[in-house]
Amino acid sequence: MIATDPPGFQIKAATESDVPIILSFVKKLARYERLSQEVVATEELLQETLFDKPRTAEVAIGYLETKPVGFVLFFYNYSTFLGKPGLYIEDLFVDEDYRRRGYG
Repeated sequence: MIATDPPGFQIKAATESDVPIILSFVKKLARYERLSQEVVATEELLQETLFDKPRTAEVAIGYLETKPVGFVLFFYNYSTFLGKPGLYIEDLFVDEDYRRRGYG
């Protein structure tokens, strides 16, 4: 079976204008994990760490039509044992109403 994107769904690299959306997803993820009290991130901190140089991580946002329904935050790493670069997914979150549809 060949996997295909669900109709109307697309993933886009986050831009600076997406910082409020990213923070919203961070807070939703924290609420889901019952860790809301741990969130100290602000739009300013996310702007600085995700979009100023050097970038420490990257974010992609999943959209259903024009509605953001999920996000992933990832960064690159390197395995000295393998001698190869890798990618580490720190957070992956899909809004509850859109789960189990292949968006993750």
